[in-house]
Amino acid sequence: MFPTLLKKEMREQRRTHRLLIFVVAFALIGLMSPLIARYTPLLLRSIPDVPAELAAIIPDPTLKDAVDQYTKNFSQLGLLLVIVLTMGIIAQEKERGTAGMLFTKPVRRSAFVLAKWLASMGSLLAGLLLAAVGCLFYTWILFEPLPIGGFLALNALLMVFLGFFMTLALTGSALARSQPMAAGYAFALVVVALILGALPWLGEYMPGRLMAWGWGLVMGGAASAWPALIVSLGLTGLALLAACLYLEKEEL
Repeated sequence: MFPTLLKKEMREQRRTHRLLIFVVAFALIGLMSPLIARYTPLLLRSIPDVPAELAAIIPDPTLKDAVDQYTKNFSQLGLLLVIVLTMGIIAQEKERGTAGMLFTKPVRRSAFVLAKWLASMGSLLAGLLLAAVGCLFYTWILFEPLPIGGFLALNALLMVFLGFFMTLALTGSALARSQPMAAGYAFALVVVALILGALPWLGEYMPGRLMAWGWGLVMGGAASAWPALIVSLGLTGLALLAACLYLEKEEL
């Protein structure tokens, strides 16, 4: 039964264009990041009203700027996209009554949640792969080749980072009975996670630390963040478990 559910959710990802949006939006982020890093200083210098003294101190773009732009874009635009595309996928089926109809059959509710999570993670992975290829290509043209091993590690950590917030959005959707409620729950959970990550004594163990680690792996930094990776994976598992347990007990 689970393979059938998973096929249904993968088909749903295509039918609702979530997969297409992930692929196109993430590919654009990957392509645009080195372009923005390369040409932003040139555009600033070309503004007519910029004093010559100020234009002279604008630094030339480097490989570091391309990696900075890539990680920043995914920590902002990528994060927002993940939340928006995930926050209603369970609540909308409750709202329409299709979830209740499905659960009259011998289908475990936890399997229903896991199928949606895996299908969403698959779309996320497809988008990240295209983004990585685009960024590698344009960075090679505009700057210099990126270190493949470090850049792959950065994208693996990005997958964990975005997967964590995707799981929070999925959990918010499982808690809600309507799509507006799902949006509220999802953003509330994300905001709480971001606030906790901003606390100095806790931030070293939260998913946001993975971005700095990934950046360092590309640029040759030595600092690692294994505790943050372990905690991120653990919190993702707990959020997914909470979604499954809540839906198992909910009356539909």
